[in-house]
Amino acid sequence: MPEITSITPQKKDKSRVNIAIDGRFFCGMKLETAMQNRLMAGMTITPEELSRMQFESEKLTALDKALTHISHSMKTEREMRDFLRGKGYLEEIISYVIGKMKGYGYLDDKEYAARYAEGVKSRKGARLIALELRRKGIGDEEISAALKGIEGEEESAKAVLEKYLRGKDLADPKTYRKAYSHLLSKGFDGDTVREVLKGVRDEDNFS
Repeated sequence: MPEITSITPQKKDKSRVNIAIDGRFFCGMKLETAMQNRLMAGMTITPEELSRMQFESEKLTALDKALTHISHSMKTEREMRDFLRGKGYLEEIISYVIGKMKGYGYLDDKEYAARYAEGVKSRKGARLIALELRRKGIGDEEISAALKGIEGEEESAKAVLEKYLRGKDLADPKTYRKAYSHLLSKGFDGDTVREVLKGVRDEDNFS
């Protein structure tokens, strides 16, 4: 039978404890819940019993924490799952909370992607936006829809270039190469970068 080997206070929240079974972390739990169920090191218990204790006592607390967390800024489903895992909640509670938040309209990866893309399009290209959204757990379908909703990538690339070129001469080959690399690093594709560089250089020559 599995055995509780330690019950230790969480560093960031003294009202919660971390519970280890057979020497390995299993879950986090309210200290109150642990005391009510008289949990202690050396006690034998099944993982299913601990999961049930956590779910019944903490599902609403977990939902409240999630809602507070998302009140500061929008989150993706993956970010919310990671946040709840960091609090020590088991997958059963996490799935419960995610389901509730989706039902309330607080978690919507498609809307998140669209808002994110719109918010950064003036300083980042589509390739970088897609990469960042993917890192946040957004799916390809949602990313594609978000990128279709933004326009004017050349204008954005030009604005980024002009900001980069303050005090620099694009006619200098070294500056040109660095500007090219800079725009690529911001997620603009090669064709767009070359077109914008050519346009700005032609403007400079004309003036």
